[in-house]
Amino acid sequence: QVQLVESGGGLVQAGGSLKLSCAASGRTSSGYAVAWFRQAPKKDREFVAHISWSGSGTYYSDSVKGRFTISRDNAKNTVYLQMNSLKPEDTAVYYCAADVDGSSYNYWGQGTQVTVSS
Repeated sequence: QVQLVESGGGLVQAGGSLKLSCAASGRTSSGYAVAWFRQAPKKDREFVAHISWSGSGTYYSDSVKGRFTISRDNAKNTVYLQMNSLKPEDTAVYYCAADVDGSSYNYWGQGTQVTVSS
């Protein structure tokens, strides 16, 4: 079992920055990839960014590429999402998810709200 807890969300003006954290507990001895997703009101959940266990592999959705950076500190069992140049369309609940068995994101956090005002 892996427990994930997101934090760092809030209200920010367009053009501003936020840094989200995803802290893992439970089964953290083995490595696994982590991703961030988001879901805006009345919209489907969408993929935002992914990072491999080692941190050497990352990829992003086109909508955030160049503005968001995913990173991790395995010593702290924490994955981060640095979000810069935020836009109102980035407003959503942001979730982190862990791919523990190598086949799917099967552990999810409770989400953290990000609101970007224009």
